[in-house]
Amino acid sequence: MSNFDNTSPGILRGCHTLVDLLSYRALHQPNQRAFAFLKDGEVESDALTYQELDQLSRCIGAHLQSLGLTSERALLLYQPGLDYLAAFFGCLYAGVVAVPAYPPHNQRNTPRILAVLEDADVSLALTTTSIQSRIQSLLTEKADLGHLRWLTTDNLVQSTGPNWLMPSLHSSSLAFLQYTSGSTGMPKGVMLSHGNLLHNADVLHQLMGHSPESMGVSWLPMYHDMGLIGGILQPLYGGFPCILMPPASFLQRPYRWLQAISNYCGTISSGPNFAYELCIQKITTEQRQDLNLGSWTAALNGAEPIRSNTLERFTAEFSMCGFRSEAFYPCYGMAEATLIVSGGRKVEPPVVKTVQKAALEQNNVVEVEAYDDSLDKTRLLVGCGQSVPQQQIVIAHPEMLTRCAPNKVGEIWVSGPSVGGGYWGCSEETAQTFQAYLTDTREGPFLRTGDLGFLSDGELFITGRVKDLIIIRGRNLYPQDIEL
Repeated sequence: MSNFDNTSPGILRGCHTLVDLLSYRALHQPNQRAFAFLKDGEVESDALTYQELDQLSRCIGAHLQSLGLTSERALLLYQPGLDYLAAFFGCLYAGVVAVPAYPPHNQRNTPRILAVLEDADVSLALTTTSIQSRIQSLLTEKADLGHLRWLTTDNLVQSTGPNWLMPSLHSSSLAFLQYTSGSTGMPKGVMLSHGNLLHNADVLHQLMGHSPESMGVSWLPMYHDMGLIGGILQPLYGGFPCILMPPASFLQRPYRWLQAISNYCGTISSGPNFAYELCIQKITTEQRQDLNLGSWTAALNGAEPIRSNTLERFTAEFSMCGFRSEAFYPCYGMAEATLIVSGGRKVEPPVVKTVQKAALEQNNVVEVEAYDDSLDKTRLLVGCGQSVPQQQIVIAHPEMLTRCAPNKVGEIWVSGPSVGGGYWGCSEETAQTFQAYLTDTREGPFLRTGDLGFLSDGELFITGRVKDLIIIRGRNLYPQDIEL
């Protein structure tokens, strides 16, 4: 860890785990603010320096070690806030596998949490004193959880921190399970190692051009890969602070997101396409006059279909606030690949391609010069950048499992250091999804993403999902087109 170099590109030398990373920040940047939390999305209610986060993590880690829980799974049930961060890193500091989740608000929310509890064979639930009794009551109402231990982390005595022992971890050690169910089906836990997380953080650091002067702002859920890895681990890797707020604060009043970027001079902030749509619809002209978005140089857009129309309208509406079109950063990623799979050049505007809709329905890519909305003959596709460093993207026929010819739509396959270790306890699904080989060249293994798309001069374009595709009389119809 003494060879750590904060300025050099590539995975930080001597840093093999997230425990190494936070320990280094606490040692060399102890008083620098790492995270601040806006409880209502507007007023700062709490903050942590690197040293304070390290101390809290050691305290929780030491307690977990004293309970003999190393290598066990621990479910995190926290409301949005900095307690979540301390619990997550506390698990890592104990060598406990964290299972990020969210506290159920009512009985409708409990089935998914109970499914995760069973699938991960969780032995401990971590939460806070203010919500423990309520969520424990909700979860035990329909399930026998007598075996499950409960631990509140906001009332632990920090004097236990010195009893912490550095766990025996390496880059291939399992860090946490990122549960995802896609659009349907039972939740599956993607196994992400410290090496997966550090590689993904490193390529994001390179693509974004982060520096200690960067500033993150995030309203994304902390239990979600985009919120946890992009909003928390990425700033930690880059050594710059991040302002966090509850997702509900943004959803109730989208202005709060852009207000935080303006107030704190945010340089990087992310959201799905719908978040930018909400801002267009809900933020008034009067409110825009008080915003300064000139510092925002990386507005990541991912996690759902990216609309060219959204990018254009957002730029038009907020250019008066200093927002620039080249700040938009369309990207593609998924939990099975840690987070980001492809991204573009930060200083360039998004790449938009106009293609024939009829040809696309036959899995062919035919470019046209002009978009024709009146006759529904063309479709605008936003590029999601190129493959991140040290990884490979190929387009494969989803049934024949052969590499597609250029200008053909196929399934997106990915290989590289960010691809997770598979699904927890699901050997058959792991083999099907994470261990695919091209039948014509025997290249592999690849992660089958289940997404359809094509490459054009290295730029990745997403057209839809394999399972969502509707085939009528030989035509491939995409749900997002039907929705529009």
